[in-house]
Amino acid sequence: MKIAVRFHSVCRYFGEVRAVDNLTFEVADGEFFSMLGPSGSGKTTCLRLLAGFDQPTSGHIEIHGKTSEGVPPYERDVNTVFQDYALFPHMNVIDNVAYGLMVKGVRRATRLARADEMLSLVKLGDLGARRPAQLSGGQRQRVALARALINEPRVLLLDEPLGALDLKLRQDMQIELKRLQRNLGITFIYVTHDQEEALSMSDRLAVFNQGRIEQIGTPREIYRTPGTRFVANFVGLSNLIPAEWAQRLAGFHADCSLRPERIRLMVPEEQPREGEIVLGGTVVDVRFHGADTLHEVELKNGQTLIVVTKSSEDAGPQEARVGMRVHACWSKSDMHPLGNIN
Repeated sequence: MKIAVRFHSVCRYFGEVRAVDNLTFEVADGEFFSMLGPSGSGKTTCLRLLAGFDQPTSGHIEIHGKTSEGVPPYERDVNTVFQDYALFPHMNVIDNVAYGLMVKGVRRATRLARADEMLSLVKLGDLGARRPAQLSGGQRQRVALARALINEPRVLLLDEPLGALDLKLRQDMQIELKRLQRNLGITFIYVTHDQEEALSMSDRLAVFNQGRIEQIGTPREIYRTPGTRFVANFVGLSNLIPAEWAQRLAGFHADCSLRPERIRLMVPEEQPREGEIVLGGTVVDVRFHGADTLHEVELKNGQTLIVVTKSSEDAGPQEARVGMRVHACWSKSDMHPLGNIN
């Protein structure tokens, strides 16, 4: 496996603040790799270190086997797409896209032809004469992508590129970005705080917290087997089962994560399935979320469970109502023991 990016014991301190704290990880060539975490967790600092806009306090970074420390941004085989697009308002679209080639001294006819190819790639082939102000947010983001791709970087860095878009447009652009990455075969390193984005687009993702990586894995691994309490709570919804309770219910000697959709509800008169863990409680809240319905169930011991069912089926009591007595049921295999607690 070829390695596109390698971090080895990388730190970046700002006074007493450890923005990046001893990170070691690798990104494979051609991989869609996401850095997921809340604001201030260190993910954007990592991107700036890769782009050359900042330098590590200590440690070592390689891009395609070449040391990056001290190498200026324009000499690195990477390009960056920002959330605010950073387009030149006085230039039309095609000149914005061709700008990188102009800086390199490529003759006008060649760079415009190449820019036209890039605009076709991002499905904006007929908008080259417009100014950025005449475009929608999604169109401006596509122009920013075309401008970054025209220099044929081996690694494309994307810093919250869809953050300014509305939900439907953001979802459409997620599909387009993944399509582009697959067709081009280049490495995408994508920074986001949006769990759905990271899970739906990534080959692998790293979950950041306070300058460190809590867990790296495929979206399925991160969601189904979170390594820490932070990952379980940050990536999707999760019920935390305290160690004492987990030991009594299932024999686990650790706090456990239990995803809400793994729990089913039934009325007390129904019979549980063989081997199921069954706890009685009362529905205290019901929230309809379109495809899903979220229930809060208060158990007899005072613990509250979040249960998510499909609205079309509502597995369990049909149209469960606030105040209804129910049984919450799940399999021992649905409980996942957590590691270090942060």
